[in-house]
Amino acid sequence: MGTKRFVQVLDATMRDGCHPLLHQYTAENLSFLASSLDQAGTPYLEVSHGDGVGGSSLHFGKSLLLDAEAIDTARASARKARITALLLPGVGRLTDLETAKLAGAQVVRVATLAAEADLAQRYMKAAHALELEAFGFLMLSSAASPEQLLEQGKKLESYGANAVYIVDSAGAMTIDEVRAKVSLLRQHLSIRIGFHGHNNLGLAIGNTLIAVEEGADLVDGCLAGFGAGAGNAPTEVLVAALHKMGYETGIDASILLQAADEMLLKVMPRPQYIEKGALSLGIMGIRGNSLFTTLPLLGKYGADVRDLFSSLVIRGLSASDIERSAGGAIEERTKNMNPSPSSPRQASGIPFH
Repeated sequence: MGTKRFVQVLDATMRDGCHPLLHQYTAENLSFLASSLDQAGTPYLEVSHGDGVGGSSLHFGKSLLLDAEAIDTARASARKARITALLLPGVGRLTDLETAKLAGAQVVRVATLAAEADLAQRYMKAAHALELEAFGFLMLSSAASPEQLLEQGKKLESYGANAVYIVDSAGAMTIDEVRAKVSLLRQHLSIRIGFHGHNNLGLAIGNTLIAVEEGADLVDGCLAGFGAGAGNAPTEVLVAALHKMGYETGIDASILLQAADEMLLKVMPRPQYIEKGALSLGIMGIRGNSLFTTLPLLGKYGADVRDLFSSLVIRGLSASDIERSAGGAIEERTKNMNPSPSSPRQASGIPFH
């Protein structure tokens, strides 16, 4: 089996899957996941708060376990896999990176918006000083042209990144778009190319396979698709599809299938599906800082973010109207109520990457 090149798979269930669980993974959950994925031969396992190391807070959601505890738990259950942490500059600090290293992380993915790779430079430098493998993670890549992504990828390469990821945070990219962006980066960069897809348009598997066809050799999945928004490419399906297409991964697909079944029983509150808010995100291709600033406030004021998104789609409005609509919704809500500091409410459908 396998007549084409070797492709590595990074499983992000223990990080991206934090979002639908409101960051409440238990040590038992992590031990089960790390052990199963490691036994299958998955080379990279990402572990941290859903918004990266240092993300546990009232704003992003308090984790049940500290990042160091989560990483240490996964490390103890995985003998071969390289434990990976995500860090968003401005959320995670250099001290969080050091803590992750001490707990057992061997890789860090430094995540910035697609046009802001320069924010990763100091963290890349720190990662190399700590002898960590460092990947650049360009979130909301759907908001950038192929040429813009190449410019940012070249920056990351100059900072010493071992790989650069095209990240479809809102699941808004189509197959032709993925093809154009991955192929351009593959032509002009000498480092590895990664792809991280979300399933808002039901294209996570298809987009990932196209990315591989165009030269990506590092791709992401989550067991049973368990991740933010509409979820990610299901790791067990992705590996099976890659094998059927003739690619080698070094992963035992049968172990992944069993782990995914157990995941549904032991961890997931419900199967992952494409609900109206997630689909709306994929249709509109949301971009801009509203994803991380105004919109999360809506949930705290009792508004349903999914209703706002689907309403915008039905009315035929553009993504540029999001910030104004969100601001208006907050203003209307605040006339009669205030958010409760003691019981913040998670905004539906907001978490990405």
